[in-house]
Amino acid sequence: MKNIKYIITFLSLALVLGSCEKETYEFGELVAPSNLVVTADIVGADATHPNGDGSGTVHFNVSADNAITYRFIYDGAESTNALGTKTYTFSTTGTKKYAVTVVAYGTGGVSSSKTVEVEVLVVYAPPADLLTMLTADSSRTWRLKAEASGHFGVGPADAATPEWWGAGPFDKDGFGAYDDRFIFNVNGSFTHITNGDTFGKLAAMAADLDGDQGLSPDGNGESVYTWADYSENWTLSAPGGQETLTFSNIGYHGFYVGGNHSYTILSRSENEMSLRTVGADGLGWFAILIAE
Repeated sequence: MKNIKYIITFLSLALVLGSCEKETYEFGELVAPSNLVVTADIVGADATHPNGDGSGTVHFNVSADNAITYRFIYDGAESTNALGTKTYTFSTTGTKKYAVTVVAYGTGGVSSSKTVEVEVLVVYAPPADLLTMLTADSSRTWRLKAEASGHFGVGPADAATPEWWGAGPFDKDGFGAYDDRFIFNVNGSFTHITNGDTFGKLAAMAADLDGDQGLSPDGNGESVYTWADYSENWTLSAPGGQETLTFSNIGYHGFYVGGNHSYTILSRSENEMSLRTVGADGLGWFAILIAE
C-alpha cells in the first residue's frame, strides 16, 4: 500500500512540474517593409500650374510590401494611418518646398522610411472678418454649443448637415466634451483645454494618441479618454473656395475621430460656426462651436 502511495505521489509531482514548463512564443521572421513608394498629389497641379492651385493642399499616398501601418512626420508633428493616406494643407504664402517623412512599419516594429519634398503654391489670404470672428483680432475662446440640437452629428463625408444623426441638447452630458475650451490666437497658435479627459471614437484615439488605455468602447465605438491640455497651430485655407480650418497635429472639435484634422466651415456668424471634418472612418463628423 505504501508503494502505491509513493507511485501516486511521484506521478502527481511529475504532472505539476510538467504543467509549469514555460510556453515558447515566436513572432516569426521580422521583415522590414520594402518597395516603399510615396506619391504626392498637389491639388490643382497641371502643366501650367505645377505647384497647384494655391490652396496648399497635398494628398499623400503610400504603399510598401510587408507593411502593417504608416507614420507621417511633418514639422515635428506625427500621425499614424494604416491605409497609408494623409492630407496636408500647407499655409505659408508663396511657393515653398515642404519635406514630409513617411515611416512604414512591419512585424515586430521593424521599419523603413523615406522623405519626399514637394513644392507647393499658397495664395490664400483669409478674409479679415473670418480672422476677427475666430480670434477677436487677439485671442478668443470657444466651446461646444451643447444646448443646441445638432451640436454633434454624423453623415456622409460631403454632406452639409448631419443627415444620419444629430445630438439633442446636452445629449452627451458627462462624457468629458462639454467642459472643453478651444482657444484661437491671432498668431496662429491654438490651445485645447480638455480638463483632463476627452470623448470620441476609441479606435481613432488609440491609433493617434495613447493606445486604448485599457478601455472598452460602448456600442457606438465611443469612450471617455484621459487626455491632457495641449497646444499646436492652426491655419486657414479655401480649397475649392470652401473656407477650411486645419490643425497642425491632433486638433479636433471636442469629439475625436482622427482623419486629417481639417474642418470645413459650413456656416459662420459673428459668434458661431458649424464645422465638418472627415474622420478616419471616412464619415463626416459635425460640430457647432460658439464663442464664450
